[in-house]
Amino acid sequence: MAGFSDYLEDKVLDHVFGGSAYSAPGTLYVGLFTAAPSDTGGGTECSGGSYARKSMAAMTVSGTSPTTATNGAAVEFVTATGAWGTVTHVGVFDAASSGNLMAWAELTASKTVASGDVFRFDAGDLDITLA
Repeated sequence: MAGFSDYLEDKVLDHVFGGSAYSAPGTLYVGLFTAAPSDTGGGTECSGGSYARKSMAAMTVSGTSPTTATNGAAVEFVTATGAWGTVTHVGVFDAASSGNLMAWAELTASKTVASGDVFRFDAGDLDITLA
C-alpha cells in the first residue's frame, strides 16, 4: 500500500515514543475509492448499489526489510446492485462506516464495477509494507 494515514502515523509514534497506549481495532475494513484519498483522508469512496466496506480477517505479518502485512484470506464484496464507478484506490479503515482511514494505495489496475459485478481481492493481494 502507498502509505499510512496521518491518523495511524500519529497513533504509532505516540504509542512507541510518547507513552500513550494504542489499541489496534478488533476488525479492519476494506474500502474502495473512485478518487484518491491522501494521508489526511478524503478521496471519493464508492457508494450506492449495495456498496459497503468489507471486513477482513486478521492480516499475516512477516519478513524484515521490508516487513509486510498481507491478507491471509480473500476479501470479497457483495454483488453490486448498481454501478460503483471506476475503482482506482483501496483503503483500510477501523470502522464499517465513518471511522479512520489507516492505510491506502492506488490499485495496479483500475476496475469499473457495474451492476452484477463482484469486486474481490484474493488472499495475498493486499500488502502493507514498512521498509
